[in-house]
Amino acid sequence: MMTIIFYTIAAYLLFTSLVLFRNLFEFKRLESLPSIKDEFTPKVSICIPARNEAAVIERCITSALKQDYENFEVLVLDDQSTDNTKQIVQGLATIIKNLILIEGQEKPGDWLGKPWACHQLSKSATGDILLFIDADVVLEENAIPKAVEQLKQFDAITVWPQQQLESFWEKMVIPLIYFALWTLLPAIYVQQAPKWLPSSLKTKMSSSFAAACGQFLAFNRRVYEVIGGHEAVKDQVVEDVELAKKIKSMGFTLRMLHGVKSVYCRMYTSHNEIWNGLRKNFFIGFNRNLFFFSIMALIHLLVYVFPFIALSIGLFVQNFELITQSAILVLIILAQRVILNTLFKWSLLYPFLHPLSVLWYQALGIQCITDYLTKKKAVWKGREV
Repeated sequence: MMTIIFYTIAAYLLFTSLVLFRNLFEFKRLESLPSIKDEFTPKVSICIPARNEAAVIERCITSALKQDYENFEVLVLDDQSTDNTKQIVQGLATIIKNLILIEGQEKPGDWLGKPWACHQLSKSATGDILLFIDADVVLEENAIPKAVEQLKQFDAITVWPQQQLESFWEKMVIPLIYFALWTLLPAIYVQQAPKWLPSSLKTKMSSSFAAACGQFLAFNRRVYEVIGGHEAVKDQVVEDVELAKKIKSMGFTLRMLHGVKSVYCRMYTSHNEIWNGLRKNFFIGFNRNLFFFSIMALIHLLVYVFPFIALSIGLFVQNFELITQSAILVLIILAQRVILNTLFKWSLLYPFLHPLSVLWYQALGIQCITDYLTKKKAVWKGREV
């Protein structure tokens, strides 16, 4: 029985290792593409929804305004903040001509906060390209020129920022989001349907491979309008993924990139923020499928926690076979984490705490299931979601 368990774990780790290896070549960085001869310089509208972002909004705006690009505007929507977000933006807007402050209107009852804010931004934007970034995102000065070049070849792009991790819990928890993405989804499948899919299923199943990061999501304006914009996902918590599904289901092209050396973000700054921020969308990311959610939880316990326990037991009882089998699995897990942490310039200590990070997500999963069964809504920035 134990041998079967080890072979099962090894098979899963082999699969995820192959996906990770593919993504090292196919999950491209946001970078310049070979120039296409085109004298037209599209106007870019950098759209930033902001609700209670006083701690980060100035840094975000400043980075957006320093773009090495000649035709752009920056729009910030103050989404009825209760801190001094609005005052900070007002102060900057009085001295910077292409910075526009928009006062957010009261949210309709059938809308969620972020889609409503982004919808209002899109209505005020005048650009040929609409780029939505979160208020905690920081752009290098060449980020917009690179994005424009990408959008000459694709209808939309999404970029996973280089996450800046400072506190213990950020370093423990945030990398596992990227770990799941990089080891389970070949990035090329977001751009094009898998070649192994029958032709009759490629169009029908294309949206099944949709993924996106709302921290940096850019559209050619025509495409954004055709898919219905944020109004089409007005009640969706994971509106970025739903937009990606609409892009792909309607036959448009979407490219997924990472933002190392171009786009940075610090998502959360405390354990409380991390817990509540992920609590609102962790279960929803599984389409609220309780069975699938539970199965994936058990798989992660088996694959990423059991080998460490087995290795500890093997060392304690001095069982050479158990030590050898479990050590091989542990080394594969650590190698995967070290590769990813090296790419994103994260600490190389925390891969050794991987099973504890997995257990943290197990606890979060229990909280999400409890919320679902008791119909309790998560609260984020003072609003139920």
